[in-house]
Amino acid sequence: MTIWELFVLILPVFALIAVGVALRKGGVVELAAESSLIRLVVYVCMPCLAFDTIVGNSSLRLPENLVFPPVAGFVMTSAGFAVAYAVGRLIGLAKGTGLRTFAFSAGVCNYSYLPFPILGRLWGEHAQGVMLVHNMGVDLAIWSVGILVLTGGPLRQGLGRLVSPMLVVILLAVALNLLGLAPYVPALVHTMVHALGTCAIPIGLLMTGLNLANFLGEPSKLLHRNVALSSCLVRLGLLPLLMIAFARFLPCSVDLKRVLVVEAAMPAGVLPIIIAQYYGGQPLTAVQIVLSTTAGGLVTCPLWIRAGLAWVGVA
Repeated sequence: MTIWELFVLILPVFALIAVGVALRKGGVVELAAESSLIRLVVYVCMPCLAFDTIVGNSSLRLPENLVFPPVAGFVMTSAGFAVAYAVGRLIGLAKGTGLRTFAFSAGVCNYSYLPFPILGRLWGEHAQGVMLVHNMGVDLAIWSVGILVLTGGPLRQGLGRLVSPMLVVILLAVALNLLGLAPYVPALVHTMVHALGTCAIPIGLLMTGLNLANFLGEPSKLLHRNVALSSCLVRLGLLPLLMIAFARFLPCSVDLKRVLVVEAAMPAGVLPIIIAQYYGGQPLTAVQIVLSTTAGGLVTCPLWIRAGLAWVGVA
Protein backbone atom coordinates (compact mmCIF):
# COMPACT_ATOMS: atom_id res chain seq x y z
CA MET A 1 0.00 0.00 0.00
CA THR A 2 1.39 3.41 -0.98
CA ILE A 3 1.77 6.35 1.38
CA TRP A 4 -1.01 8.17 -0.46
CA GLU A 5 -3.35 5.19 -0.06
CA LEU A 6 -2.54 5.09 3.65
CA PHE A 7 -3.23 8.82 3.92
CA VAL A 8 -6.61 8.39 2.21
CA LEU A 9 -7.35 5.53 4.63
CA ILE A 10 -6.46 7.62 7.68
CA LEU A 11 -8.06 10.91 6.63
CA PRO A 12 -11.73 9.93 7.29
CA VAL A 13 -10.79 8.95 10.85
CA PHE A 14 -9.40 12.42 11.54
CA ALA A 15 -12.33 13.96 9.65
CA LEU A 16 -14.78 12.48 12.16
CA ILE A 17 -12.90 14.27 14.94
CA ALA A 18 -13.34 17.51 13.00
CA VAL A 19 -17.05 16.79 12.65
CA GLY A 20 -17.24 16.41 16.42
CA VAL A 21 -15.64 19.84 16.86
CA ALA A 22 -18.17 21.33 14.41
CA LEU A 23 -21.11 19.70 16.20
CA ARG A 24 -20.01 21.15 19.52
CA LYS A 25 -19.29 24.60 18.14
CA GLY A 26 -22.59 24.60 16.25
CA GLY A 27 -24.54 23.73 19.39
CA VAL A 28 -25.85 20.46 17.96
CA VAL A 29 -24.46 18.54 20.94
CA GLU A 30 -24.64 20.54 24.15
CA LEU A 31 -22.04 20.30 26.89
CA ALA A 32 -24.57 18.70 29.25
CA ALA A 33 -24.99 15.75 26.89
CA GLU A 34 -21.30 14.88 26.63
CA SER A 35 -21.03 12.92 29.89
CA SER A 36 -23.99 10.74 28.91
CA LEU A 37 -22.51 10.04 25.49
CA ILE A 38 -19.15 9.16 27.03
CA ARG A 39 -20.83 6.67 29.36
CA LEU A 40 -22.73 5.18 26.41
CA VAL A 41 -19.50 4.60 24.49
CA VAL A 42 -17.39 3.38 27.43
CA TYR A 43 -19.94 1.21 29.21
CA VAL A 44 -22.05 -0.10 26.32
CA CYS A 45 -20.72 0.36 22.79
CA MET A 46 -17.03 -0.43 23.34
CA PRO A 47 -17.71 -3.63 25.37
CA CYS A 48 -20.14 -4.73 22.63
CA LEU A 49 -17.48 -4.05 20.01
CA ALA A 50 -14.97 -6.12 21.99
CA PHE A 51 -17.40 -9.04 22.34
CA ASP A 52 -18.35 -8.91 18.66
CA THR A 53 -14.70 -8.82 17.54
CA ILE A 54 -13.30 -11.49 19.87
CA VAL A 55 -15.99 -14.20 19.93
CA GLY A 56 -15.39 -16.48 16.94
CA ASN A 57 -11.98 -14.94 16.17
CA SER A 58 -9.73 -17.89 15.31
CA SER A 59 -6.50 -15.89 15.72
CA LEU A 60 -7.33 -15.39 19.41
CA ARG A 61 -7.14 -19.12 20.05
CA LEU A 62 -3.38 -18.95 19.58
CA PRO A 63 -1.36 -18.51 22.81
CA GLU A 64 0.99 -15.99 21.17
CA ASN A 65 -1.98 -13.69 20.54
CA LEU A 66 -3.33 -13.92 24.09
CA VAL A 67 -0.34 -13.88 26.43
CA PHE A 68 2.27 -11.58 24.92
CA PRO A 69 0.04 -8.73 23.59
CA PRO A 70 -1.03 -7.45 27.06
CA VAL A 71 2.60 -7.65 28.22
CA ALA A 72 3.66 -5.65 25.18
CA GLY A 73 0.94 -3.08 25.84
CA PHE A 74 2.02 -2.63 29.46
CA VAL A 75 5.75 -2.47 28.72
CA MET A 76 5.48 -0.08 25.77
CA THR A 77 3.10 2.30 27.55
CA SER A 78 5.24 2.35 30.68
CA ALA A 79 8.31 3.03 28.53
CA GLY A 80 6.36 5.86 26.90
CA PHE A 81 5.83 7.53 30.27
CA ALA A 82 9.55 7.26 31.05
CA VAL A 83 10.67 8.72 27.70
CA ALA A 84 8.14 11.56 27.89
CA TYR A 85 9.15 12.36 31.48
CA ALA A 86 12.81 12.60 30.48
CA VAL A 87 12.03 14.88 27.53
CA GLY A 88 9.77 17.03 29.72
CA ARG A 89 12.64 17.57 32.12
CA LEU A 90 14.94 18.53 29.23
CA ILE A 91 12.58 21.30 28.04
CA GLY A 92 12.43 22.80 31.52
CA LEU A 93 9.09 21.51 32.79
CA ALA A 94 8.87 20.82 36.51
CA LYS A 95 6.40 19.30 38.93
CA GLY A 96 3.50 21.71 39.31
CA THR A 97 4.08 23.34 35.92
CA GLY A 98 3.02 20.49 33.66
CA LEU A 99 5.87 17.95 33.82
CA ARG A 100 3.74 15.10 35.15
CA THR A 101 0.88 15.84 32.75
CA PHE A 102 3.32 16.08 29.86
CA ALA A 103 4.81 12.69 30.72
CA PHE A 104 1.39 11.11 31.12
CA SER A 105 -0.20 12.61 27.99
CA ALA A 106 2.71 12.27 25.57
CA GLY A 107 3.34 8.74 26.80
CA VAL A 108 -0.08 7.41 25.73
CA CYS A 109 -1.00 7.02 22.09
CA ASN A 110 -4.56 7.01 20.79
CA TYR A 111 -4.79 3.25 21.27
CA SER A 112 -8.41 2.59 20.42
CA TYR A 113 -10.57 4.94 18.34
CA LEU A 114 -7.99 5.72 15.64
CA PRO A 115 -6.13 2.40 15.16
CA PHE A 116 -9.20 0.14 15.31
CA PRO A 117 -10.75 1.18 11.97
CA ILE A 118 -7.31 1.34 10.33
CA LEU A 119 -6.47 -2.21 11.41
CA GLY A 120 -9.89 -3.36 10.27
CA ARG A 121 -9.49 -1.86 6.81
CA LEU A 122 -6.00 -3.31 6.37
CA TRP A 123 -6.26 -6.78 7.98
CA GLY A 124 -9.76 -7.35 9.31
CA GLU A 125 -11.06 -8.67 12.61
CA HIS A 126 -8.05 -10.87 13.38
CA ALA A 127 -5.81 -7.86 13.95
CA GLN A 128 -8.61 -5.92 15.67
CA GLY A 129 -9.11 -8.72 18.19
CA VAL A 130 -5.41 -8.80 19.03
CA MET A 131 -5.51 -5.03 19.45
CA LEU A 132 -8.26 -5.26 22.05
CA VAL A 133 -6.31 -7.89 24.02
CA HIS A 134 -3.13 -5.81 23.69
CA ASN A 135 -5.00 -2.80 25.05
CA MET A 136 -5.69 -4.61 28.32
CA GLY A 137 -1.99 -4.11 29.05
CA VAL A 138 -2.20 -0.47 27.97
CA ASP A 139 -5.07 0.12 30.39
CA LEU A 140 -3.16 -1.57 33.19
CA ALA A 141 -0.17 0.70 32.56
CA ILE A 142 -2.35 3.83 32.43
CA TRP A 143 -4.18 3.10 35.68
CA SER A 144 -1.07 2.00 37.59
CA VAL A 145 2.20 3.47 36.32
CA GLY A 146 0.40 6.34 34.60
CA ILE A 147 -1.51 7.46 37.68
CA LEU A 148 1.68 7.28 39.72
CA VAL A 149 3.45 9.48 37.14
CA LEU A 150 0.55 11.96 37.03
CA THR A 151 -0.10 12.31 40.74
CA GLY A 152 2.86 10.85 42.58
CA GLY A 153 0.22 9.28 44.82
CA PRO A 154 -0.59 5.67 45.71
CA LEU A 155 -1.39 3.20 42.95
CA ARG A 156 -4.73 2.33 44.54
CA GLN A 157 -6.10 5.64 43.19
CA GLY A 158 -6.12 4.19 39.70
CA LEU A 159 -6.10 0.44 40.19
CA GLY A 160 -9.70 0.48 41.39
CA ARG A 161 -10.75 1.57 37.91
CA LEU A 162 -9.22 -1.49 36.24
CA VAL A 163 -12.32 -3.58 36.94
CA SER A 164 -14.51 -2.14 34.22
CA PRO A 165 -17.25 -3.43 31.89
CA MET A 166 -14.65 -3.49 29.10
CA LEU A 167 -12.25 -5.73 31.02
CA VAL A 168 -15.03 -8.08 32.16
CA VAL A 169 -16.43 -8.41 28.63
CA ILE A 170 -12.99 -9.03 27.08
CA LEU A 171 -12.25 -11.80 29.59
CA LEU A 172 -15.68 -13.34 29.02
CA ALA A 173 -15.33 -13.15 25.23
CA VAL A 174 -11.85 -14.68 25.31
CA ALA A 175 -13.14 -17.54 27.49
CA LEU A 176 -16.09 -18.23 25.16
CA ASN A 177 -13.76 -18.14 22.18
CA LEU A 178 -11.20 -20.52 23.70
CA LEU A 179 -13.89 -22.97 24.81
CA GLY A 180 -15.44 -23.02 21.32
CA LEU A 181 -18.78 -21.76 22.60
CA ALA A 182 -19.24 -19.03 20.00
CA PRO A 183 -21.78 -21.07 17.96
CA TYR A 184 -23.99 -21.33 21.05
CA VAL A 185 -24.36 -17.57 21.50
CA PRO A 186 -27.95 -16.78 20.39
CA ALA A 187 -28.30 -15.04 17.04
CA LEU A 188 -30.36 -12.30 18.69
CA VAL A 189 -27.47 -11.52 21.03
CA HIS A 190 -24.99 -11.46 18.14
CA THR A 191 -27.19 -9.10 16.14
CA MET A 192 -27.79 -6.72 19.04
CA VAL A 193 -24.14 -6.71 20.13
CA HIS A 194 -22.94 -6.16 16.57
CA ALA A 195 -25.30 -3.21 16.09
CA LEU A 196 -24.17 -1.53 19.31
CA GLY A 197 -20.51 -2.29 18.65
CA THR A 198 -20.70 -0.74 15.20
CA CYS A 199 -21.56 2.59 16.86
CA ALA A 200 -18.53 2.60 19.16
CA ILE A 201 -15.80 3.99 16.91
CA PRO A 202 -17.82 6.66 15.05
CA ILE A 203 -19.34 7.99 18.28
CA GLY A 204 -15.98 7.73 20.05
CA LEU A 205 -14.28 9.80 17.35
CA LEU A 206 -17.08 12.37 17.45
CA MET A 207 -16.67 12.53 21.24
CA THR A 208 -12.96 13.21 20.77
CA GLY A 209 -13.86 16.25 18.69
CA LEU A 210 -16.55 17.33 21.12
CA ASN A 211 -14.09 17.21 24.00
CA LEU A 212 -11.39 19.12 22.14
CA ALA A 213 -13.90 21.80 21.12
CA ASN A 214 -14.37 22.70 24.78
CA PHE A 215 -10.83 24.06 24.84
CA LEU A 216 -10.90 26.07 21.60
CA GLY A 217 -12.40 29.23 23.09
CA GLU A 218 -8.95 30.77 23.67
CA PRO A 219 -6.81 29.75 20.67
CA SER A 220 -3.75 31.64 21.91
CA LYS A 221 -3.45 29.22 24.85
CA LEU A 222 -3.58 26.10 22.70
CA LEU A 223 -0.09 26.42 21.26
CA HIS A 224 2.90 26.25 23.53
CA ARG A 225 5.96 26.01 21.29
CA ASN A 226 8.12 23.89 23.59
CA VAL A 227 5.27 21.57 24.52
CA ALA A 228 4.14 21.22 20.89
CA LEU A 229 7.56 20.47 19.47
CA SER A 230 8.62 18.20 22.32
CA SER A 231 5.39 16.21 22.34
CA CYS A 232 5.70 15.66 18.58
CA LEU A 233 9.30 14.54 19.08
CA VAL A 234 8.18 12.04 21.73
CA ARG A 235 4.87 10.83 20.35
CA LEU A 236 5.59 11.01 16.61
CA GLY A 237 9.33 10.34 16.68
CA LEU A 238 10.98 8.54 19.57
CA LEU A 239 8.13 6.29 20.70
CA PRO A 240 7.18 5.02 17.23
CA LEU A 241 10.81 4.04 16.71
CA LEU A 242 10.87 2.26 20.09
CA MET A 243 7.59 0.40 19.50
CA ILE A 244 8.50 -0.70 16.00
CA ALA A 245 11.91 -1.90 17.23
CA PHE A 246 10.03 -3.91 19.89
CA ALA A 247 7.90 -5.47 17.13
CA ARG A 248 10.96 -6.27 15.02
CA PHE A 249 13.29 -7.80 17.56
CA LEU A 250 11.00 -9.49 20.09
CA PRO A 251 8.92 -12.66 19.53
CA CYS A 252 5.68 -11.04 18.43
CA SER A 253 3.06 -12.76 16.28
CA VAL A 254 2.32 -11.27 12.88
CA ASP A 255 -0.96 -9.79 14.14
CA LEU A 256 0.75 -8.21 17.14
CA LYS A 257 3.46 -6.74 14.89
CA ARG A 258 0.71 -5.09 12.85
CA VAL A 259 -0.99 -3.75 15.98
CA LEU A 260 2.27 -2.33 17.34
CA VAL A 261 3.18 -0.65 14.05
CA VAL A 262 -0.24 1.00 13.66
CA GLU A 263 -0.48 2.09 17.31
CA ALA A 264 3.10 3.38 17.17
CA ALA A 265 2.06 5.76 14.39
CA MET A 266 -0.86 7.24 16.32
CA PRO A 267 -0.93 10.71 17.92
CA ALA A 268 -1.52 11.23 21.64
CA GLY A 269 -4.80 9.94 23.04
CA VAL A 270 -7.59 12.11 24.40
CA LEU A 271 -8.19 10.05 27.56
CA PRO A 272 -5.32 11.79 29.45
CA ILE A 273 -7.18 15.11 29.15
CA ILE A 274 -10.07 13.70 31.16
CA ILE A 275 -7.81 11.91 33.64
CA ALA A 276 -5.68 15.05 34.14
CA GLN A 277 -8.84 17.01 34.96
CA TYR A 278 -10.00 14.38 37.42
CA TYR A 279 -6.67 13.98 39.23
CA GLY A 280 -5.73 17.65 39.45
CA GLY A 281 -3.18 17.73 36.63
CA GLN A 282 -2.74 20.35 33.92
CA PRO A 283 -5.47 19.58 31.34
CA LEU A 284 -4.40 22.50 29.13
CA THR A 285 -0.99 20.82 28.69
CA ALA A 286 -2.74 17.60 27.69
CA VAL A 287 -4.88 19.49 25.16
CA GLN A 288 -1.80 21.18 23.68
CA ILE A 289 -0.19 17.77 23.26
CA VAL A 290 -3.26 16.20 21.64
CA LEU A 291 -3.76 19.07 19.21
CA SER A 292 -0.09 19.25 18.23
CA THR A 293 0.40 15.52 17.73
CA THR A 294 -2.94 15.12 15.94
CA ALA A 295 -2.02 17.84 13.45
CA GLY A 296 1.43 16.33 12.95
CA GLY A 297 -0.01 12.83 12.80
CA LEU A 298 -1.87 13.61 9.60
CA VAL A 299 1.53 13.69 7.92
CA THR A 300 3.54 11.20 9.98
CA CYS A 301 0.96 8.40 10.47
CA PRO A 302 1.06 7.00 6.93
CA LEU A 303 4.84 7.42 6.82
CA TRP A 304 5.37 5.46 10.03
CA ILE A 305 2.91 2.72 9.06
CA ARG A 306 4.58 2.24 5.66
CA ALA A 307 8.12 2.34 7.08
CA GLY A 308 7.22 0.25 10.14
CA LEU A 309 5.61 -2.58 8.19
CA ALA A 310 8.61 -2.70 5.88
CA TRP A 311 11.07 -2.75 8.79
CA VAL A 312 9.34 -5.51 10.76
CA GLY A 313 8.78 -7.49 7.57
CA VAL A 314 4.99 -7.85 7.50
CA ALA A 315 2.42 -6.76 4.95
